Amino acid sequence: MPHRAPTNMINRFRLRLAHAEAVPQLALLGILSGIITGAIIIIFRQVISLILGTNLPGGNEENFEGLATHWRFLLPILGALSIAVLFAFIAPKHRRVGVMHVIERMGLHQGHLPLKNLLTQFTAATIALVSGQSSGREGPAVHLGAASSSLLGQWLKLPNNSVRTLVGCGSAAAISAAFSTPIAGVIFAMEVVMMEYTISGFIPVILASVIAAYMTELVYGSSHAFIIPLIEMRSLLEVPLVIICGFTVGCVAACFIWMSKHFNRFGERPPWQRLLLAGTITGVVAIYYPQVMGIGYDTISEILLNTTTLNFLLWLLLAKLIVTAAACGLGVPAGIIGPSLFLGACLGGAIGLISQILYSGPSSGSGFYAMLGMGAMMAAVLQAPLAALMAVMELTHTPGIILPVMLAVVVASLTSRHLFGQSSIFAELMDNNLADHPSPLTQSLRREGVTNVMESSIFSLPRYCSVTQAKAAIAAQKTWILIYVDEQPYSILWSEELATYLTHSSAADNFTQPPEQDSLDLLAIPAQRKDVTSISSQATLQEALATLQSTGTEALYIKSLYNKNSAEGIVTLDYIQQHYQIHR
Repeated sequence: MPHRAPTNMINRFRLRLAHAEAVPQLALLGILSGIITGAIIIIFRQVISLILGTNLPGGNEENFEGLATHWRFLLPILGALSIAVLFAFIAPKHRRVGVMHVIERMGLHQGHLPLKNLLTQFTAATIALVSGQSSGREGPAVHLGAASSSLLGQWLKLPNNSVRTLVGCGSAAAISAAFSTPIAGVIFAMEVVMMEYTISGFIPVILASVIAAYMTELVYGSSHAFIIPLIEMRSLLEVPLVIICGFTVGCVAACFIWMSKHFNRFGERPPWQRLLLAGTITGVVAIYYPQVMGIGYDTISEILLNTTTLNFLLWLLLAKLIVTAAACGLGVPAGIIGPSLFLGACLGGAIGLISQILYSGPSSGSGFYAMLGMGAMMAAVLQAPLAALMAVMELTHTPGIILPVMLAVVVASLTSRHLFGQSSIFAELMDNNLADHPSPLTQSLRREGVTNVMESSIFSLPRYCSVTQAKAAIAAQKTWILIYVDEQPYSILWSEELATYLTHSSAADNFTQPPEQDSLDLLAIPAQRKDVTSISSQATLQEALATLQSTGTEALYIKSLYNKNSAEGIVTLDYIQQHYQIHR
């Protein structure tokens, strides 16, 4: 019938996506993800800009410094209370937001992110950012991009392996749209969210990132987040200082993560208590250092332009360290990437100024070391060195800085992780090890959908059937007989074994009536059967393996999307093992 053509086309699209190498289909999804994510991030940024531009002095959306002292104290507290009131009307499971929520859903729910959490993130992050909480918009952007792309996959009922790719596409597009750094967005998605690098994954993620960057450029132009002067390393004699900078940043990053974990010990307290404490800390500090409020890109630009003093940078570093650790650990629903760049700029700028005092030779200036500090801090806090390196490269548009940044990033990451034993801030604040990289086996099985390895040659029979029905099943030349009990799939047996039984029974003398009139009990005849349990046709092979292990069954039947009691195919442990051995 003509009206079924679109449905059949979508079904073929879904079946192809179950394959790990469905690059053209994934590329199409990447394009859609980039468009959707770019649109939602533009809306998110526009809402924040409109509120701040209307209410801050001079119409400058970053001019928290221009507020009266009492407003610098009260605004973060009022914002925290507003978020607490919002959370009071939301179930605890729908309060989970941010990059950690995305990682959790990738690890436990195959990238299926709920709509209600997306709405919570949008509203709560907007309140946090316009009320001057020490946070960034990149973390919320990642959640918004990942969730909107995931919801696209859920709406289309795509296999879970492709939903996971969509989450990566949305994450990359979000970073790209928030920073105007498409390469860093791709690396962040692969390094932090998807935790793997594959060719089939790169292509859709790159497409999503590029499209989102073009969309935001159409709205905001080609201007960058920071005002970047001409930056370069003037002498190789500064290499030891670059190493010192990376080591110092690694130490401060470890301290920041440690402080965030200690604030996170209040996690069992009611949201209003935690958020009020975070808002109060920010308000008190902002009386003296209003630069800690909001995203702080204007202050970073000042540091890069060498317009700050050493004393100011050191006190601002301490102030930002305290309020950001409090905001992160106490659950303010906003991002950590922007604040990590702020911390790195303060520390790097201070190191640059100290070097000018102690070293009489040519110096690259505090702006150079501020940029090193930004990349090193982001790398150490997120344990994402390649994403941090690419972010610095794209923000500076200065290829000559790549070698010193690489050195600082590596030293900072090693110092924080191996000298102080701190993993990424996401892994440290989560209750489990979901932020750790999965095993190669798990990664491989997550890339394939069950419909790609299932045996669809099945014939369904009730437990009690006639010999005529059994012979019809044999004549159909199917591989498996799926036995139904009370109209539910119960077990499977090889059709060859049923044929053997019928042949032997026909030759025997125990039939007192014509075989066509006899009734068979398919659970009683001598044959090897496998118990079955159901699994969704959207599931990955990793989900199939986990289901087999948890239920103790020997096989799975793939539920139809349109009829839950109907089976599309059979998957056994042998099928999974054979597929993995062939394609590993």
